[in-house]
Amino acid sequence: MSSVHTASRDPAALPRATWLLVAIAALWPLLEIAEFRPAVLFAPENLAVMRNFLGQFLPPRIDTTFLALVGKSTLETLAIATAGITVAMLLAGPLAFALANSLSISRIGPGPGRRRSEAVRGVTRVLLVVLRGIPEIVWALLLVRVFGLGPAAGVLALGLTYGGMLAKVYAEILESSDTLPARALLEAGSGRLAAFAYGLLPNAAQELVSYTVYRWECAVRASVVMGFVGAGGLGQLMDQSMKMLQGGEVATILIVFLLLVLLADAASALLRRALA
Repeated sequence: MSSVHTASRDPAALPRATWLLVAIAALWPLLEIAEFRPAVLFAPENLAVMRNFLGQFLPPRIDTTFLALVGKSTLETLAIATAGITVAMLLAGPLAFALANSLSISRIGPGPGRRRSEAVRGVTRVLLVVLRGIPEIVWALLLVRVFGLGPAAGVLALGLTYGGMLAKVYAEILESSDTLPARALLEAGSGRLAAFAYGLLPNAAQELVSYTVYRWECAVRASVVMGFVGAGGLGQLMDQSMKMLQGGEVATILIVFLLLVLLADAASALLRRALA
């Protein structure tokens, strides 16, 4: 009976419990520093404030004039997100190509280009840290002062930040996929472009496209947020409505934004299934 009980015991239970306690002990001070107290939300006075605030959003404004304005802003938001991701891809492709160790000819053997290639990769890493380390809304605040209010600042802000993100992940995907075909081509005297096109890209294409589509979803959401700093789209329209205390207009914009996110999720799911 005791042998059956011993055999049924999970040998990893004690290590798991230990790591759980360690995680809780580490997380608790961080929650205190962040002043994370969810119980405050359910205090009677705070519930009354939230109820009154949400009551201002009803009913949503659905007249033809305002819906036409929302439709124009929605198209602008989609255009910002799509153009921003296109700029990011154009920026990320060469940077990922320069960063990928799997395409390094100098790693095959000693040669005069080894130090140069390492220096190029080092500079590329620093550039990617700068691009993805600065949030897109900060880029938008800067670029709005250059381009003025409108979608141009949002497109370039997304392109810069997401270009750094895409380049880093592209390089990691290229290095984590099967590199033997590319290595064989490089050792046979092939150039880096040929090794990339025929050795790495066929195996990594699906994962590259999947991540790019996911980033496009994120760009749709980010383009709305950047509208609050004057980068155009639904965010700028929502900012104007909130400043004028037009709760019904804000409710309509929020509904359209939720539908837009659902549309983006559905489109990305269709593309992933098509590439599977």
